[in-house]
Amino acid sequence: MFEKQFQIISIAVEAVFANRTRSILTALGIIFGVAAVIAMMAIGTGAKQEILEQMKLVGVNNIIIIPVNETGNNNGDDSESDENGTNGNTEKTSKSPGLTLKDVESIKNIVPTWQIISPDVSDNVNGIFKDVAGPVRLNGVTPSFFEVYGLGTEKGRLLSEAHVKNGDLVCIIGAKVKAKFFPRENPIGQRIKCDDVWFKVIGVLENRLVGKSAIKNLGLSSFNNGVYAPISSVLLRYKDRSAITSERERDEDEKPVETNINQLDKLIVRVKDSEQISPTSALIHKILLRRHMNERDFEIKIPELLLKQEQQTKDIFNIVLGAIASISLIVGGIGIMNIMLASVMERIREIGVRMATGARKKDIVFQFLSEATIISISGGLLGIILGISLSKMIAQITDILTIVSPMSIFISFGVSVAVGIIFGYMPAKRASEQDPVESLRHD
Repeated sequence: MFEKQFQIISIAVEAVFANRTRSILTALGIIFGVAAVIAMMAIGTGAKQEILEQMKLVGVNNIIIIPVNETGNNNGDDSESDENGTNGNTEKTSKSPGLTLKDVESIKNIVPTWQIISPDVSDNVNGIFKDVAGPVRLNGVTPSFFEVYGLGTEKGRLLSEAHVKNGDLVCIIGAKVKAKFFPRENPIGQRIKCDDVWFKVIGVLENRLVGKSAIKNLGLSSFNNGVYAPISSVLLRYKDRSAITSERERDEDEKPVETNINQLDKLIVRVKDSEQISPTSALIHKILLRRHMNERDFEIKIPELLLKQEQQTKDIFNIVLGAIASISLIVGGIGIMNIMLASVMERIREIGVRMATGARKKDIVFQFLSEATIISISGGLLGIILGISLSKMIAQITDILTIVSPMSIFISFGVSVAVGIIFGYMPAKRASEQDPVESLRHD
């Protein structure tokens, strides 16, 4: 029994290799269909992973408050400011004091649901160590900053409350800062100059990557390019914008010059329970409006909601892409069916000879079905290789995170085999229904 089936499969393999060009053309639809499914699912899996990483980065119960200008643009960190060393100015045309540490105290005193509050003031400065100089991001933070973002140290230790209370000139540096300024020596205990202020390095942050979407949507910056010092030290020794007069300066032509008087560039409030996010956000909005003279010179963002919306959008996009890729497999199956039908018409005499020498109808069905299955399996394997390669190319060329999961390979390959069997059955059945006598007369 099995010997006969093996012989039929051998005949099918010989038939496939005897018509290599036709077999390859028949398999093209399956190859590209499987590759498309794997690549699209890799993009979808990568997008989902990126969302999860962002959720871990910003936390699920956080509320982000940033100052904005009149047109609604934030004054937080962005990728452009990190690269070019520029810092946007917040336009002030009212008597609002801007975002300050007094806002922090008001939130602490009035809002009962806060768990952690992390103020942040930052600016682009010129870092210097010995003969090495370059732009870095100076951040004035509190110990809660590292707790909010789940940041740890690769070397040394983090800032403490005592550092903030005493205004110590100490700092934590990011991985890129370490690589640039201290490539061959231990930075712990060394002093790095940020513009005119010297800070003693007491720790090095673990390497932490931030995606472009997180930088754009959540107001984050690259942790690796930062120098993190006590907020009190930065405000006292470097710059406190709230100490600058809020009146608009004028140049020689009496044209107004906009100044940024926000003491803080960002304020993060973590609530105790995710269900308290919306009411807490509404309460903070009222507090800040009252303190800012009813000026909406701030923006409140809820990362969890933003990320969920982004996830829903990407899920819909991935479903559409998956559907389009799946159509390629169906088209490939139709191609197999058409070519196999043509093959049946070309091989009528061969079918007649086989049936005349004792082959049964089910043997003919099995032979042609085997040919279709062999083509679809071969196309599926080649499609897997092409799909993995295509996923890596997409990641390198477009900086889109792609993750090829075993499930995507299993699904695409399984579908390709099923397509071969389903669409190969009709030609196989038609071949088995040929009349042996008429087939032998066929030229």
